[in-house]
Amino acid sequence: MPLRLFIFIQMEFPWALGPADGRYLLRARAEAEPERVLVLDTITERSASKRREQRGASILDRLAARGVLEPGPPEPPPVTRTRVTVIDPVSLSAETQAHAWLSELDSERDVLDAVEVINRVLHMHRIAAADAYVHEVFPTQALVIRAGWGEGEQVAAGHWLHARELRWSPGGRRSTRGRRSRAAVLRPQERLAALLGARASTLVCEELTLRARLDLDHGRPRHAALELDRALALAVEELGAEQRQDLLIRIAELEQLRPGISEQAQPSRGEETAEPDEEALAHALGRLEAALRARTASGV
Repeated sequence: MPLRLFIFIQMEFPWALGPADGRYLLRARAEAEPERVLVLDTITERSASKRREQRGASILDRLAARGVLEPGPPEPPPVTRTRVTVIDPVSLSAETQAHAWLSELDSERDVLDAVEVINRVLHMHRIAAADAYVHEVFPTQALVIRAGWGEGEQVAAGHWLHARELRWSPGGRRSTRGRRSRAAVLRPQERLAALLGARASTLVCEELTLRARLDLDHGRPRHAALELDRALALAVEELGAEQRQDLLIRIAELEQLRPGISEQAQPSRGEETAEPDEEALAHALGRLEAALRARTASGV
């Protein structure tokens, strides 16, 4: 009987993601075949002191117990990490097919697709558990990223017949952010110092802008539209209150964008709920982000 091989992308993160360990099947609609299988496995590495207890007390331990030797500092607590495996449920029947998939793998595209699956599960868990502190992940946070294949139960247990590590080197908009100049890298640190020293202030619209960006990037345009609508309104108010001449043109642009985004944020009154225009949201959000960058360019 030929082997049934399953391809996967696996990541490890240095914290507990939130959902319980196990297998999760994602479907586009009820009764449809699973699109992806996600397997979560929380790994706790035992500290050195626990390993010593299992082997029995050492000579140093006995000397410390008799007061001959001062006890050392306590061992650090066990380290928790989560291994998450995103599996394609459609099996392959030959290793040549698996080799071809791995050789043609687009690291950026396929890793981001896997992260999108992970974040869908995390978003649903946050809602189901009413836990506001569960948050999305991004490949830069992973300790390691692997791609490979194996048999069904083997892959479900986090193992494989063949795998290789992937180096995360994205292109496009995200990589442009990654190749910032030294001055751009230092600017957030300078602003943080100013905020900590009460020499600068944050705006409410800044937090809403970040939330809108997160939701838009993770395929939640309706959430993004609601947040962006309020962020634009507050940005016009808060930036205008600072009375900066260099921001007047940008504030006027945001005012012009507000009506269109407010319309996108309105609930649909038709029989079917229409999704907001993601292109319009992305444009308005980009202009708002540009305005906020211009505000902080002088260290505000």
